[in-house]
Amino acid sequence: MAIVNLKEKTIQVKIVYCGPGRSGKTTNLEYIYNWLLKTQGQTTSKLTSINTKGDRTLFFDFFPINLGKIAGFELKIQLYTTPGQVKYESTRRLVLKGVDGVVFVADSLLSRQEANIESFQNLIDDLEYHQINLDDVILTFQWNKRDLDENMIPLTSVEDMEAQLNSTLKAQSFPSSAITGMNVLKTVRHLSKKTMEAVIEKTVSKL
Repeated sequence: MAIVNLKEKTIQVKIVYCGPGRSGKTTNLEYIYNWLLKTQGQTTSKLTSINTKGDRTLFFDFFPINLGKIAGFELKIQLYTTPGQVKYESTRRLVLKGVDGVVFVADSLLSRQEANIESFQNLIDDLEYHQINLDDVILTFQWNKRDLDENMIPLTSVEDMEAQLNSTLKAQSFPSSAITGMNVLKTVRHLSKKTMEAVIEKTVSKL
């Protein structure tokens, strides 16, 4: 849940990158963090990594200069990743507590489609654990690893991935490559803006 400070006119939202193991969640955050350091010179916190066996949880926060102020509020965004492996359920649920927006990073590899479906169901279950309906968060899909098509590695088509995961929700989605940066920033900018707008709308309605 977003933290709104009416006295200081700040809003802090939490965005979490979810998806199966090795889908590109960590690479997304590392790319964003390094881009911020390069273009802005700093972030408001260090890129922190909590290591588990074979998986990692990363997080940092920043002020999105490109979004500016919305309705007079200064915006602060927290970015997190969740561990993708099923056995880290308790860690995923801890990270998802208070989430406002989710990027689901799906693996485009043909061999990883069952893992995508299982991971997305885990996301639904983990949100329900916190009594959060999927419709209550701003959701964006990333069809990651599209760059591997150039290497003749078998990938699932974007159309098939949409049919498997997004046919009912019709959420915003982006074909991406976290390695090359294709649509990485576009994803986080889109979700940040939509999440902030939703939070401000709820905040203003309560004033």
